[in-house]
Amino acid sequence: MGLSGRANPKVAVLMGGISAEREVSLSTGHACAAALRDAGFLNVVELDAGRDVALRLAEIAPDVVFNALHGRWGEDGCVQGVLEWMALPYTHSGVLSSALAMDKQRSKAAFAAAGLPVVKSRLASADEVRTRHVMDPPYVVKPHNEGSSVGVYLVHEAANGPPQLSADMPEVVMIERFAPGRELTTTVMGDRALTVTDILTDGWYDYDAKYKPGGSRHVVPAEIPSEIFEACLDYALRAHEALGCRGLSRTDFRWDETRGLDGLVLLETNTQPGMTATSLSPEQAQAVGVSFPDLCRWMVEDASCNR
Repeated sequence: MGLSGRANPKVAVLMGGISAEREVSLSTGHACAAALRDAGFLNVVELDAGRDVALRLAEIAPDVVFNALHGRWGEDGCVQGVLEWMALPYTHSGVLSSALAMDKQRSKAAFAAAGLPVVKSRLASADEVRTRHVMDPPYVVKPHNEGSSVGVYLVHEAANGPPQLSADMPEVVMIERFAPGRELTTTVMGDRALTVTDILTDGWYDYDAKYKPGGSRHVVPAEIPSEIFEACLDYALRAHEALGCRGLSRTDFRWDETRGLDGLVLLETNTQPGMTATSLSPEQAQAVGVSFPDLCRWMVEDASCNR
């Protein structure tokens, strides 16, 4: 069920929420609400999504929901289930694909089944990871159900011992073989892979590099061999389809240029990519001629439920 051509729909922009990515979501939500107004939507309501989100939405009675939430509860299928139950059309992916993409280990299994290149990984208890190397270094430790590089540890080859994970890490974490090389990313908009961005940083592409001013530099379109460029487009679209995504998604890669195409691996797919005007996905849309307001308009028009 979608908007069915309603002339002036009321749009509720969900933002903030209760995840570790609350501040990023607030930035996304405010930016998207402003872009929707610029695109001509006359009735845009910004809603900080707490645990009373269903009650608040019932009071607002929107025609469509723009989901600008990030992290757990907002992009893992939970709020999508609420919106399905309320029969409200919403942006981005549905319940199953959202939950699958958020679970890094299960989504990697789906990618591998689709013939996409991924790196070796496994799940382990955080206590075990603190006690011993559960994989030969170098490797990465991360929550298996968070995004935006929240709680990511890089264990170098010369590490003296296992990582001392913080107490707020989940009981079960993912350990992933470190993939060296350049950070590349590709956005999929509906059934179209847009372009490739090369993300340049001075070090690890962590939370600060993603969101602090000057933390990274984006080269779009990426100045890489055409074979790698086309492979990124192909892999991103296939990952989007393997997870059953709809709307917008962004797939991240690592490319070891010393190994050619064999050095390109898929890290993860984000079903709720950052959406400020300078975020990676809007930047890619701009590069192919789609302005930020037009991108947000398309997402509202693409919204649906019961999928």
